[in-house]
Amino acid sequence: MNEFASSKRKGTSARPMLVAVLGAFLLGGAVVGYGVYRLAGQPAAEPAAVEDPQAIASSVPVEPTPTPSATASQAAQQAVARVEEQQGGLDQRLAAAEQRLARLDLQAQAAAGNAARAEGLLIAFATRRALEKGAELGFLADQLRLRFGDAMPNAVETLIRASRNPITLDQLIARLEGLSPRLAESTSESGFARFREELSQLFVIRSESAPSPQPQRRLDRARLFLESGRTEAAIAEVRALPGATNAAGWIRDAERYAAVQKALDRIETSAVLEPRLLRDATGNRIEQPSPAEKPEA
Repeated sequence: MNEFASSKRKGTSARPMLVAVLGAFLLGGAVVGYGVYRLAGQPAAEPAAVEDPQAIASSVPVEPTPTPSATASQAAQQAVARVEEQQGGLDQRLAAAEQRLARLDLQAQAAAGNAARAEGLLIAFATRRALEKGAELGFLADQLRLRFGDAMPNAVETLIRASRNPITLDQLIARLEGLSPRLAESTSESGFARFREELSQLFVIRSESAPSPQPQRRLDRARLFLESGRTEAAIAEVRALPGATNAAGWIRDAERYAAVQKALDRIETSAVLEPRLLRDATGNRIEQPSPAEKPEA
């Protein structure tokens, strides 16, 4: 009986615990059901859009992966481009160098031509000095033939012949002084002809500016013309003198002297202005134009 009473007391004490557990279970179920109801009443959220990898790949430009052959071709093209660029610069440098060489060549030719002309002019001056002194030409004769033989052959031969029997200005003046008495009087005319000439000289009508026909005045003018280098004018005055026949040798030598002076003038002018036929010391043609020649417009 005691055991029954004790078991009854144990059953009475466990019942409130069962009720509490059951209540807690029901409360939890109610809360869960309410939550499910709320969730069912709201619209379901749309899932996040996932981009298509193929679309992304198509929208983004992607350089193709170069193949070995394409890489080699591109490198070759770049190398060709670099070579062409270098070649273009090299061509320009070569063209500039050729232009500079051409200018230097022209300058060298001009210098050589001008030097040859200057040498020829010095030869002409030396020839004049030698002939004025009455000396032989010597090596100057060979230089005259070499440099001016093609351009002025007659002038060269005149100078060489004159050097074998030179005549100077001093000799001509001195001989004219010695011939003055014989030139003032005529010896070839008869007595009557001389009388008639003297009678004609008594009354002379001439212009005030005309030179005097008197023999002494003619001699003075002839001497003055000789000293100033006007040999032909001096010869003309001597020819007009009464005794001109006594001066035949003097006139011949004076004419030879005048021819030598003309030849010297032609040689000197040729050394400066001759465009084609001059030669240098080695016998080569001087192609350079004269510096005194005006360029064509």
